[in-house]
Amino acid sequence: MGLFGSFLGIIGFVFGIPLGLLVGFFVFVYSETKQVKEPVVRPISELGPHALQELMPEIPLWVDWLNKFLMDMWPYLDKAICEIIRSTAKPIFAEYIGKYQIKAIEFEELTLGTLPPTICGIKVLETNEKELVMEHVIKWAGNPNIVLNLHVSSLNIRVQLVDLQVFATARVTLRPLVPTFPCFAKVVVSLLEKPHVDFGMKISGGDIMSIPGLYRFVQETIKKQVASLYLWPQTLEVPILDESTVAIKKPVGILHVNVVRAQKLLKMDLLGTSDPYVKLNLTGDKLPAKKTTVKRKNLNPVWNEKFKLVVKDPQSQVLQLQVIDWDKVGAHDKLGMQLVPLKMLKPYENKEFTLDLVKDTNINETPSKKARGQIVVDLTFVPFKEDSIKFGGNSEGYGRKESGSDVVSDDEVQEGAGLLSVLIQEAEEVEGEHHNNPFAVLIFRGEKRKTKVMRKTRHPRWNEEFQFMLEEPPLHEKIHIEIMSKRKTFSFFSKESLGHVEINLNDVVHNGRINDRYHLINSKNGELLVDIRWNVV
Repeated sequence: MGLFGSFLGIIGFVFGIPLGLLVGFFVFVYSETKQVKEPVVRPISELGPHALQELMPEIPLWVDWLNKFLMDMWPYLDKAICEIIRSTAKPIFAEYIGKYQIKAIEFEELTLGTLPPTICGIKVLETNEKELVMEHVIKWAGNPNIVLNLHVSSLNIRVQLVDLQVFATARVTLRPLVPTFPCFAKVVVSLLEKPHVDFGMKISGGDIMSIPGLYRFVQETIKKQVASLYLWPQTLEVPILDESTVAIKKPVGILHVNVVRAQKLLKMDLLGTSDPYVKLNLTGDKLPAKKTTVKRKNLNPVWNEKFKLVVKDPQSQVLQLQVIDWDKVGAHDKLGMQLVPLKMLKPYENKEFTLDLVKDTNINETPSKKARGQIVVDLTFVPFKEDSIKFGGNSEGYGRKESGSDVVSDDEVQEGAGLLSVLIQEAEEVEGEHHNNPFAVLIFRGEKRKTKVMRKTRHPRWNEEFQFMLEEPPLHEKIHIEIMSKRKTFSFFSKESLGHVEINLNDVVHNGRINDRYHLINSKNGELLVDIRWNVV
């Protein structure tokens, strides 16, 4: 029985598999298929406002909002952009008129169509500068109507651009950020990669892009030309505000002032004498005025005292000189004053001024005929090394020579005075145990400076600058900055430290500038953003 069962099993296996395959083939071929509906393909824009979010939930809602905003603004942007294209192309066309028998070039039609570009995504980059950097992925399959007429000899050639498609990744930078609406001075645009541009071109009705080899040649030519103009680091700058009126002016040089003497001053005391001293400052400078020593009972004082003032705009700033009579009791009396516009000075040229003192500089008042004496000063404007070319001066004798390299050795920077500027911008994640009213304390060479107090915040923004005039580069020196918190009312914990940092100035001297974030010592997550500059004269 066992042998017979095994025999039947072998017979079933040999004949069962071919028979099953044959029956399955005939069933598959001759059986009627069920009716299957064809899928309906529709644009996402027709499916409703929530369709895109349901299909791709990772895309943020603001992308749809931004494209909707662009759609509503497109009719107005179209006209504005076309007007810019016309004004830009007009001088270019004018260069070709008269050449190659070209009589005229003009736009017959110029519109970008009804379909705006689509922003597929935006990435915002963080930097330590006062700027906002965004990277956009842009696609545009437009329906523009651009028709150009070329009048060549007796012929009228009509060139038409059709089926335009553009795909590009652009970096848009808004800088510098300023406290004047719209809060940035210019827009800087550049491309991060070569753009993909596809289009058709008809000349007198014929599609010339169908000529073998011409399409690829035109594509590569356009990519190369656009890349040479706008591919990073090349940029297109669009000014929005006048930077000279909204941006914070940076120091460009040092004004050396030698207050030599005064003569024939007014008699202000009962005994027929005066106790004069001179107060001097530059207009537009928020720093305290400089003062000479007081010369007791002297109408013809001699000082020969030298001062250094930081210059930010030599074309508009004015040196103010005030001669004042010192009084032990009560307010000090004003003996006279005078102004010296810095634009009267040439860089590196020492100039002596003998100035007649006046009561004030108000031109609307009748000038006083009373003689108030004279003051003699020596002035020299010395630009910083990097600004000397701009002012057209020769810096020989006032600073170190060019070394031929951006990084210099300690021996090359030993001589030469300069200005050390420390801009304390902001701090993040500074938290005290008892209160959060942070302010920064800067200590350099024993001199202490403080920022204003920011109330009830862990992310203070000060943007306060402190300047130090130095006779030599601060090599192998450090700046100590400590973040403190102060309670408004007196208590046992009225002040506490939120963290500190010590910054070595070697890199600042060698590189000219450092703008970086520093982790605060004795702080859990605190960081401090500081911009330090060293300008050599």
